[in-house]
Amino acid sequence: MTHRTALLAHIPENIRLIFQPAYSPEVNPVEHLWEELREKYLHNRVFSSLENLIGVLCQALCELTVDKERLHSMMFFPHFRMGS
Repeated sequence: MTHRTALLAHIPENIRLIFQPAYSPEVNPVEHLWEELREKYLHNRVFSSLENLIGVLCQALCELTVDKERLHSMMFFPHFRMGS
């Protein structure tokens, strides 16, 4: 089952639609990012405040941003590459 709409009248030339199967978070790169955050930074923790949680998330995202190879391994999917 895929989600499509007949309401989309025109697709701009600089937009490429990639139809994904319904209920398939494993093909969504951001799901891999959330999984990494949950496993490495948030698991088995209780935060005393929202500010503490935000601080840990900011630290985690900064670390991931610096580690380009690790980030690439989580977020790069060959089927998302744009052809010329």
